[in-house]
Amino acid sequence: MAKPLAFLPKVMAALLLANLAGASTAQAADIAIVVRPDVPVDNLSFAELRKVFLGDRQFWTSNVKVTLLVRAPGARERDVVLKSIYQMSEAQFRQYWIAKVFRAEAASGPRIVYSNEMAVDMVTGTPGAVAFVDADQVPKGVKVLKINGLLPGAKNYPLH
Repeated sequence: MAKPLAFLPKVMAALLLANLAGASTAQAADIAIVVRPDVPVDNLSFAELRKVFLGDRQFWTSNVKVTLLVRAPGARERDVVLKSIYQMSEAQFRQYWIAKVFRAEAASGPRIVYSNEMAVDMVTGTPGAVAFVDADQVPKGVKVLKINGLLPGAKNYPLH
């Protein structure tokens, strides 16, 4: 006679594996760079994107200032951007912006946003704002910039 709960460890193991598989799929989602539709840019090379996020390119055009919106520490999107665009650790990122502001190379560091929704709201309400969000959570009303001619989801897209 079989024990009534003998199958329970196998079921729990299967659920754990399914959960881990789902988590790894979600972690591989691309990061979209979003701006207001009136920003006069549709495509940036990766080098240009890096200049924007490093604060080296401070205007989209002569009269439209770039406003950087960056997710708060701990967000997956921030980790991806620190690793791929900034190529810095969290501590290096903080020190970079402190030094940049101290040297008067930037009026201030990036504005911090606490969710993808907050990032999108600030992008739509702030002329020249640029943010990065989970590509699966991009709503209507914002423009997704191509990076090296590629949109999120394309083969060889650089932000994931």
